[in-house]
Amino acid sequence: MLLQKRLVLKISKTLISQEEIENKISEIAEIINSKYKEEELVVIGILKGAFIVVSDLAKQLQIDVTFDFMSIKSYYGSESSGQIKIIKDLEYDISNKNILIVEDIYDTGLTLSSLKKLLESRNPKSIEIFSMFVKKGVSKDPIEIDYSGFEIGPEFVVGYGLDYNGKYRELPYLAVLS
Repeated sequence: MLLQKRLVLKISKTLISQEEIENKISEIAEIINSKYKEEELVVIGILKGAFIVVSDLAKQLQIDVTFDFMSIKSYYGSESSGQIKIIKDLEYDISNKNILIVEDIYDTGLTLSSLKKLLESRNPKSIEIFSMFVKKGVSKDPIEIDYSGFEIGPEFVVGYGLDYNGKYRELPYLAVLS
């Protein structure tokens, strides 16, 4: 009988605390409330990772807001193509609406760039992007991030919506997994 060696990854350190995240969400919500106080905003969370960011942001928005979610898969193959497949599409018509895409993490930019182009084809009034975490120096298809929480390094991170094989999303802080 062969025994398989099991790789066990553990949290090695907290990178960004719960308090830092809460403060950043409050800061960004204040900016969004000010910018859209006279207009309707549709917040589109990208599943699965952004659901926690959207939830925390929603609690602090004091504007006319609607929430919707999309689930997309990226298909890269051996070379990054940035093509996406929609698993769950929007339920609302976004034509002539202000859109805020909420992502948990921005790294290569390929998926987000393709998603933005897709949503632009639906004739929204405007599109902005909020990414809670932005990995520095890894973008292959740079896209403007209008609101960003924290710039992070190349470490593999979990928590606050980010997972490893479906685990660790529930952590209220961002941690390094090693």
